[in-house]
Amino acid sequence: MPFPDNKLTVRSPADLVAAVPYLLGFRPGNGSIVVIASRDHRIVFAARGDLPAPGAPARQLLDLAAHLVPIVRRQQPITDLMITGYGDADHVDPALRAVAEAFTAGGMTVRELLRVTGTRVVNLTCDNPTCCPPQGIPFDPTASLIAVQATAAGLVALPDRAAVAARFAPVTGAARDDMRRAIDGAATRLKTVNAAGGAAVDEAGAQAVRHALRHHDTRLTDDEVAWLTLLLTRTSVRDLAVDLTQPHDQHVTFWADVTRRAHEPLVPAPATLLAITAWRCGDGALAALAAERALQVDPAYQLADLLLQALHAGLPPSTFDQATTSARTDPSTQ
Repeated sequence: MPFPDNKLTVRSPADLVAAVPYLLGFRPGNGSIVVIASRDHRIVFAARGDLPAPGAPARQLLDLAAHLVPIVRRQQPITDLMITGYGDADHVDPALRAVAEAFTAGGMTVRELLRVTGTRVVNLTCDNPTCCPPQGIPFDPTASLIAVQATAAGLVALPDRAAVAARFAPVTGAARDDMRRAIDGAATRLKTVNAAGGAAVDEAGAQAVRHALRHHDTRLTDDEVAWLTLLLTRTSVRDLAVDLTQPHDQHVTFWADVTRRAHEPLVPAPATLLAITAWRCGDGALAALAAERALQVDPAYQLADLLLQALHAGLPPSTFDQATTSARTDPSTQ
């Protein structure tokens, strides 16, 4: 995940560990590895992965390193890396050293290897017991200055990835039943518009998208969500929504709400719009989970698939936007 504007001041390994949840958007659990790239003492990128389970074949760890190294190298120029692993020493320490060796072999400098076990941070690259005791140093992420800075900057660290996904989890019960009834009415309305031709549908879609985004701070009615999500199944309408959606938190919240309330078959478009908006805002975790949600409903949904590939490759949103814009304006791709 790239960071165009750093808002946290990291002065020590404990600060770095306290900052990681705010950089990712959630607190990594045991078995996680986080690679942080910096450029002239400024954090510019963070990538998280899952370590192979204890006792897994060594090939799996090599595959993880082979996946991470090109992603981080793509962020050049970078000056050094800090790698943090979460869990017990027997599991994490060998894995950290193996991944660090892969980065070093790739021509990158690993400045620090840190292990987080419970509420202690162990520095594997410092053998001075005065500043880096073998048992680690205690830290309380919630009481650190980093937590204060992050809160003041409007950054949030959710408990885990499940909490991130809960932001757009589908509605249930009466709310779901109400949306199904709204969809029936919107489908009847769309038949009438379809009879007037594609241009009429595009115009209706443009009006719905502009109205919704203009009033993003007011929760849409069920009828408005049903109408909007039906129209978003038309590629031209969805692409207009991509262009008009702005990279700010209010539009993230808006598309999360629309995704939650969308009728299941209509989820891919709003979920992909949520993913794109979150990515543009620097929230890679939310972006990836939203894209995965779109593909869960429709594995062939191309825009979500392309976006997820770009996220996994560590590309910046600007590259993705340029590529999709070029594809839309190239007559050979129409």
